[in-house]
Amino acid sequence: MRILVVSQYFWPEGFRINEVTKSLVEKGIQVDVLTGKPNYPEGKIFEGYRIGGCLREQYCGANISRVPLIPRGKNNRIRLALNYLSFIVSGLVFGPWLKRGRKYDVIFVYGLSPLMLALPALFLGWLKKVPVVIWVQDLWPQSLSATGYVRNRFILWAVEQVVRFIYRHADLLLVQSRAFVEPVRVLASGTPIKYYPNSVDGSFAVPATGKTPDVPGLEGGFSVMFAGNIGAAQGVEVIVEAATLLKDHKDIQFVVLGDGSCRPWMLQQVKARNLKNLHLPGRFPVETMPGFMQKASALLVTLAEREIFAATVPNKVQAYMAAGRPIIACLPGEGARLVVEAKAGMGVRAEDGKALAEAVLGLYRMAESERDEMGRNGRAYFHENFDHERLVDELIEELHEVVQKKESIQ
Repeated sequence: MRILVVSQYFWPEGFRINEVTKSLVEKGIQVDVLTGKPNYPEGKIFEGYRIGGCLREQYCGANISRVPLIPRGKNNRIRLALNYLSFIVSGLVFGPWLKRGRKYDVIFVYGLSPLMLALPALFLGWLKKVPVVIWVQDLWPQSLSATGYVRNRFILWAVEQVVRFIYRHADLLLVQSRAFVEPVRVLASGTPIKYYPNSVDGSFAVPATGKTPDVPGLEGGFSVMFAGNIGAAQGVEVIVEAATLLKDHKDIQFVVLGDGSCRPWMLQQVKARNLKNLHLPGRFPVETMPGFMQKASALLVTLAEREIFAATVPNKVQAYMAAGRPIIACLPGEGARLVVEAKAGMGVRAEDGKALAEAVLGLYRMAESERDEMGRNGRAYFHENFDHERLVDELIEELHEVVQKKESIQ
């Protein structure tokens, strides 16, 4: 089978599609990737790349074609909008040229926000007369309003019409959360929808090898670690509030790994509130994450209190389960439900700093054997429901089915 993966984000940016692509190639599938120039999350083009021009390179046996892209910048809505638009335009203009003469059986879209990034894939699918499968990672236009980027009703309506067009012209929609099924169905008008969750590379589920970089807060005492994007959607104010409430408990330390639009604000709050128990060491390579997670006493995932986020399962939930450490899920809906169902940790109301502080204290005072049992429960749940290799095999089956269905119609 020959697959064209379309994703604005790809290696060396750290996204799930990297591991999926690598495993597809390892299973004997020919994979090409159409993507942009790497710039996430710093907002500037990575060293060794440039904004203009197209570029071809390889990743683990996959052929990568990169189109021109305006970098997203930092905390700039106009630049972010131009970043999204530039990939759509470049994909539509340069995609057919870069992929001229190439034959594919199916086009697979990694559907992060915004969903309009699927438009080049639909165009290529039409040109090459092959099915298009979209792996929906975020709900649109709900994400646009939930994060506060757009409040204009006309714009939200216009985006919804584009989303309807994309859903209806796809051949299969895979959704990362069971709670996505109904909201997507409302706009999809008959397009098949199937649940297909995220996973993480198997390295998260085995003891980490090699030395992990030294990070303040992780070297002793009871450490609560958050890893990933530090943005408005994550509702990170709750971490600052909990750290403030627990600042007199010298043995409890909060460690926030990563970068994002809210990190400067958090650093400011650390200084203003004299929070010696809250550490923000920055971003580290993805290959160091299993070691960091396994070193932490507990792992923290947060989301803001929004209706849309109640349906979302952050990918770090699977990573945390695989790491085998107790989890504090300070988020609404499906993500917290999974953690509680797996008996892998504690669910806490989103944006409730007092409840988060109490949960941290509860884990801190718990017997180490009880915390270890939570970690084992999470890892077992991960292997049963989110095993990477099994899910890649399921994806291949789904893609084969959609190809056969398209061929039978033609």
